[in-house]
Amino acid sequence: MTEHRKIAREGASKVGSNSSLFERANTAFGFDALAPAKTPSALPEVEKRVPHRVTKAAPPAAAPARPATAPEQNPQAAPEPKPQPAIALGGTEQAIDRDALTAAGLIVPEEPVTALLEEFRIVKRELLADARAGGSAKARQILITSPHPAEGKTYTALNLAIALAAERDLEVLLVDADVMKPSVPSRLGIEAGKGLMDALADPSLDPEILAIKTDIHQLFVLPAGSHTSNAAEYLASARTGELLKRLTQGAPNRIVIFDTPPALAASAAAELAAHVGQVLLVARADETSRAALEDARQLLSACADIKLLLNAAQFSPSGRQFGDYGAQGE
Repeated sequence: MTEHRKIAREGASKVGSNSSLFERANTAFGFDALAPAKTPSALPEVEKRVPHRVTKAAPPAAAPARPATAPEQNPQAAPEPKPQPAIALGGTEQAIDRDALTAAGLIVPEEPVTALLEEFRIVKRELLADARAGGSAKARQILITSPHPAEGKTYTALNLAIALAAERDLEVLLVDADVMKPSVPSRLGIEAGKGLMDALADPSLDPEILAIKTDIHQLFVLPAGSHTSNAAEYLASARTGELLKRLTQGAPNRIVIFDTPPALAASAAAELAAHVGQVLLVARADETSRAALEDARQLLSACADIKLLLNAAQFSPSGRQFGDYGAQGE
């Protein structure tokens, strides 16, 4: 019914002034026509019939007993995954040259708090928050790169690894993935042996035994390994994913940092971006162009979380400076 009508009060004259809503509706719309027909007063006689004699049927034969079977299992219920055994890091042990750290302008663990350390404390807090929020091994793997050379990617990777190793409940593995121009061991003053590329080329060689245990608490270094012209092909192979899983297997408190070649200079960074949970793209103030950052971001888009770090900035809009608070005894 598409037309709305009020139930007029004049219908009350036919049914009484105190008629109900239903009575007035009956007067207006004629609901009596929809009532069931009246029962006639005289009904025809029903023919008497002799009831049929009911015979008892033989009981049905008992069904053969089904053999007892094991309870059916739900095919959709997947078995619970077994916890993976923890893979410990550790090959040779070497001491990091503190003088080399000082000469390179890097964080020295035993030295007083500096502005550089405070800056990297802020950086590591952001990365750790996202790693813990991700709740996966992939989120704890962080790639450090830059669009071009000499923009501070290795400098950032070294300082970040040292700052993270200062955490009480973390284990840090710094991987020198710049296989074309490896420099992490030399900057730390340690000797490089077999490393990442050797483990990729030889499936029987486990990467964890190639990690160097340093004298900085909970800091390990995996060298780049043997130089090869097929580095891009090795990094693009299925072996890379298997190897990287071993680096975090059974170690929920282990952070892995990759120092890779510049994104616009070699393909290694783009290949590894598909295996990590976070990318830290380093830009050098007043040198790195926006176009270079956009191109690098496109190449690294296999990782959904790309962060930008501005290096060598000389100006702070807020005028803040770190490292002076404790020195002034305030």
